[in-house]
Amino acid sequence: MMVKTIPAVFRVLRPNQWVKNFIVFAAIIFNGKLFDPQYFLLSLTGFIIFCALSSASYIFNDVIDVKNDQVHPDKKNRPIAAGILSINTAIELAFLLVFFGLIGSIFVSTVFFTVSTLFTLLHVLYSTILKKYAVFDILGIAFSFILRAFAGEVITGYHLPFWLFLTILFVALFVASTKRHAELLREGAGTKTRPSLFQYREHLLDFYTSMFGSAAILAYSLFAFLEEPHTFNAPIRSFLTTVLPQALDRKWLVVTIPFIIYGLMRYTQLAYEGTQGERPEKIITTDIPLIASILIWGLGVILILYVL
Repeated sequence: MMVKTIPAVFRVLRPNQWVKNFIVFAAIIFNGKLFDPQYFLLSLTGFIIFCALSSASYIFNDVIDVKNDQVHPDKKNRPIAAGILSINTAIELAFLLVFFGLIGSIFVSTVFFTVSTLFTLLHVLYSTILKKYAVFDILGIAFSFILRAFAGEVITGYHLPFWLFLTILFVALFVASTKRHAELLREGAGTKTRPSLFQYREHLLDFYTSMFGSAAILAYSLFAFLEEPHTFNAPIRSFLTTVLPQALDRKWLVVTIPFIIYGLMRYTQLAYEGTQGERPEKIITTDIPLIASILIWGLGVILILYVL
């Protein structure tokens, strides 16, 4: 029994979805503190705490949805729905994750504890109420991403630029819309297992996807062009000041815009044509072209911010 339980516990935590919590690092990345040990450890602490709280919310959601999951072609294989992990054990595990997560957040700061508590309450509200209603379910998912980004701010004291914050919001809305679109098209599963899908139509979700994708590109473009770069005492800055001072006045972040455009286009293609639209984390972590565009974008941002 124990042999089956340990892998089940690991699966019910959904570690593949922890990738969402890397947003906590955005505040130090765009403020030149990524390689500062103090701020990196603070952000890492926030990341670990939010992973614990996220996993607790996934477990709680699986307990709430156990009957619906049992008739879903994919979700029926989840540990709780499959009966591998008992509901009582799952509830105890979720309680421990929330308890230690919130206790840990108190030791970081009172404000971070408040944000962590709001994050937990939002997921409880989402699992019990919000996901049953169209629009509110998408907004609930997006707001959880905003809380992750805000947590990175309060734990370090560094703020994200306004347009970058909006980019995170619109990307989250975009991903949530494509997820609902895939669920709606899933034959024999969608409306049986998710009540809010009765209130959606395919063309409406197509419009949401188009609107939020366009807004994300526009917001990021405004961030790249309008935001004044911070001075980080980068390695070659003194050299460029003497040899090529004009280079320091360029809006170099705009060269990363094409990778954002391609990334959103590639994600949309996979979500609409493939079978993984219901699992955004799998698309992001398994598709080689998409992974390459994300890595090139990230490397470009790091080079521009920390080298130039």
